[in-house]
Amino acid sequence: MPNFNDIKRRQFLKMGSLFIGTSLLTSCLNQGSQPSSSTSQGSQPSPSKSNGKLDKIKVGLSWKAEAEYGGFYQALATGIYRDYGFDVEIRPLPPQGNVTQLLMGDLVDFSIGQAVNALQAADQGIPKVTVAAIFQNEIQAFLAHPGVGNDSLAQLKGKRVFIVPGLSSIYWPFLEQQYGYTQDQQRPYNFNVTPFLLDKNSVQQGLLTSEPFLIEKEGGFKPVILLLSETGLNPYNFTLETTHKLIDSKPELVHRFVDASMKGWYSYLENPALGNELIQQDNSEMSDELLAFALGKIAEYDLIKSGDAQTLGIGAMTDERWKTLFDQLLTAGVVQDKPSYKDAYTLEFINKGVDYYLA
Repeated sequence: MPNFNDIKRRQFLKMGSLFIGTSLLTSCLNQGSQPSSSTSQGSQPSPSKSNGKLDKIKVGLSWKAEAEYGGFYQALATGIYRDYGFDVEIRPLPPQGNVTQLLMGDLVDFSIGQAVNALQAADQGIPKVTVAAIFQNEIQAFLAHPGVGNDSLAQLKGKRVFIVPGLSSIYWPFLEQQYGYTQDQQRPYNFNVTPFLLDKNSVQQGLLTSEPFLIEKEGGFKPVILLLSETGLNPYNFTLETTHKLIDSKPELVHRFVDASMKGWYSYLENPALGNELIQQDNSEMSDELLAFALGKIAEYDLIKSGDAQTLGIGAMTDERWKTLFDQLLTAGVVQDKPSYKDAYTLEFINKGVDYYLA
């Protein structure tokens, strides 16, 4: 059993230094196959290559290998990427890594991101673009002790909250406005659940798919889970990003890679065994129990196939939802009204319908 106190969590919005070396998982496994060329009404086909030459693609994760990236590992493990003409290398992110800098430095071709960060990047003129959204709902939550009266976001007013600056900068303005939170409630979250466990009146941030598991293992109780989406802010998560340069120069390649990745996600949610095997090879902390817990939470909260994805397919996004998010962040001062928020995303490569991806 790993020492869970040493397990650190990603910070989507906290900038780190550029890294060069990392543990790599490179594979051209072909343990299975799926059809690679099909069409649906209103969409373009993304044919696989048949000449035997594979496009080399590097994918940068926003953290270590885990279930939240399962569809990408599944597409690698089952041979879906190879069927679509790709030789894919998945790069987990080491401590202090910055996946946006890797993307901008052409060290990876695609990266995993988050919608708020994408809008902030557009604010700063960083030429990256979101091409798909795997998680339709926010998976960040506040976690509280049971039986102490901290059973809603409103009841957390005045309580100590362990939180990282990146998450605080996004949600705290909404918590202040809606529930009367104050800055002096905040305590630094150092990716260690022990301070929370020792203080029954405290609260800590956490991902639905991870921290509740760690708390139950170390503290012996199930924490109260309070979704931050209850503030009304519900950004896309675990998005797939690339550069404007790649889209402009190789749009067919982007179409093909997005299609293969979405098929990987459908395969992973159906039977994750092969994807999990690669995840565990790349991250020894991912026990069978933790992977099962994460997948259980993904299903319980319907994080991937809900909303627009029910009809448009995994990865779905809409102009309306991006506009709503931008307006909320603009009002809260998280972003500024500089260039068009539409620079942060494109719908060109998604929304092809569930039947398209299952064909």
